[in-house]
Amino acid sequence: METKPLKVTELVLRDAHQSLLATRMKTEDMLPIAEKLDQVGFFSVEMWGGATFDTCIRFLNEDPWERARALKKRMPKTPFQMLLRGQNAVGYRHYADDVVERFVKQSVEVGINIFRIFDALNDFRNIETAVNTVKKCGETVEGCISYTVSPVHNIELYVQMGKDLENMGSDILCIKDMAGLLTPSVTKDLITELKKNVKLPIHLHSHATTGLAGMNFQCAIEAGVDMVDTAISCLSMGTSHYATECIVAALKGTPRDTGLDLSLLEEINDYFKEVKKNYAEFESDFKGVDINILKSQIPGGMISNMENQLREQNALDKLDEVLEEVPRVRKDMGYPPLVTPTSQIVGSQATLNVLTGERYKVITKETRQCVMGNYGKLPAPIDEGLLKKVAGDKKVTDCRPADLLEPEWEGVCKELGDKYTSEEDRLTYALFQKVALKFFENRGKPAPASKPAAAKAAPASAPASPAAAPAPQGGSSVYQVRVNGKDFTVEVAAGGSGTMAPAPVAAAPAAAAPAAPAPAPASGGGTPLTAPLPGSIFSLKCKVGDVVNPGDTILIMESMKMESEVKAQQAGTIQSILVKEGDNVQTGDQLAIIG
Repeated sequence: METKPLKVTELVLRDAHQSLLATRMKTEDMLPIAEKLDQVGFFSVEMWGGATFDTCIRFLNEDPWERARALKKRMPKTPFQMLLRGQNAVGYRHYADDVVERFVKQSVEVGINIFRIFDALNDFRNIETAVNTVKKCGETVEGCISYTVSPVHNIELYVQMGKDLENMGSDILCIKDMAGLLTPSVTKDLITELKKNVKLPIHLHSHATTGLAGMNFQCAIEAGVDMVDTAISCLSMGTSHYATECIVAALKGTPRDTGLDLSLLEEINDYFKEVKKNYAEFESDFKGVDINILKSQIPGGMISNMENQLREQNALDKLDEVLEEVPRVRKDMGYPPLVTPTSQIVGSQATLNVLTGERYKVITKETRQCVMGNYGKLPAPIDEGLLKKVAGDKKVTDCRPADLLEPEWEGVCKELGDKYTSEEDRLTYALFQKVALKFFENRGKPAPASKPAAAKAAPASAPASPAAAPAPQGGSSVYQVRVNGKDFTVEVAAGGSGTMAPAPVAAAPAAAAPAAPAPAPASGGGTPLTAPLPGSIFSLKCKVGDVVNPGDTILIMESMKMESEVKAQQAGTIQSILVKEGDNVQTGDQLAIIG
């Protein structure tokens, strides 16, 4: 039996607040406690990657590169760990090798030591570039198995994956149980078999959503696991992780004693208890334990995104239908593990199937790309009907998807010209383009003085909506206030009188305005093209006067970070376009007139 001390990775600066507080914790709330975190003696602290990069520039007006640098100054002793999505880096599509290589090198420059690298489909061709670059930089590769349950996944398959990751050059093997699907007996068998067949240290990452984390960890510890992920107690459990203090206390005086100081951890927890109060509006309504996750297999962060999407539609009562649809979509798509970006892809598609009342009436661009093999090889065959609808006569990609991509870096430099010339700004733009440009414009400007009550319903992956609500005509202004715990919208006229009504739960991010009703069609007639889902206008693909045929793409919408093509339903000429890029729309809003 293993007798070495159990090593602990603390997640409070990344996955804990990503799981519970929509990734909204600001750097200013991390820095005051950083020195104490550095004193604990953690194996590592995860403080970057995942959704933090996106959220920093999309919502917090913070530079994620500066966050890493600032924390490193306060925490020079503790290894910094990040979650890297292989060829996706910290974005939502495959990037060319030159971008991935530069991203890894710059991450090392700002202080990242351990790179937990995974691919959502466990297609390890998609992590080769990242792994090789980390090795060249002399840092630590933690190769990752995305754990899931399906008719095609079993312990034998996972053991083979472990061997493959070892052969690729991984220094550590991570089991990433992102939805909390492990059970005690499976955990014991899985760790036991991996220890027999793989020489690497084994690191277990498991969420507490199903309430089994504590028992799972005990079984893993008995089977010889080397490291576990935990979160300081006030940001633990629920859709987050098992509590750090519980593991430390449980192993005190045993052969696997962590050696960590409970008194110091208590000080750290007291600090984060106060910090947590600043982010109460971002907490998901999904709390406690849900054993049904063993059926739906939905990671915690994905549930809050679904709640938000359904609130936008005043259709929160359909959440149960969506949760039932997710496993069906996952089966149709060949049983991908549900982790970013496949969790968003499957979750968004399931939500659309329910909201439109017809399965695959609207198919997101990302669903199409996934079915076509452009995210990698799916674990099982795809449903024939879905494949035919998406692919038609086209051939599904069977090579490493990134082999089809042209180098991107030169184009990035050319597009930015001499306006943004730093390596970091160029990388931020390469990954997030329009969101990055908006961030560059606002960088350094003071944050709004107060937080709107609407913020609660905006998880990290909601689409960005930077525009504030315009004042109504007649010189009046609109304010959002909270009275006795209830949110109200107040309209104050120029003369001082006003009306107050309960504020609707906002679906868009902080300061987002409700979408204005689309203008009525011109008197010349024509058929309106309407929005099939709520979201924002990502790009226009035609202009007034263009002749279109049924099925031609008129524009692309973005919703829950997924892109959906809106196609012409008839042949004709574009008489008018009623929206512009960046506009927010609701289902049924008119987008264009085709005559």
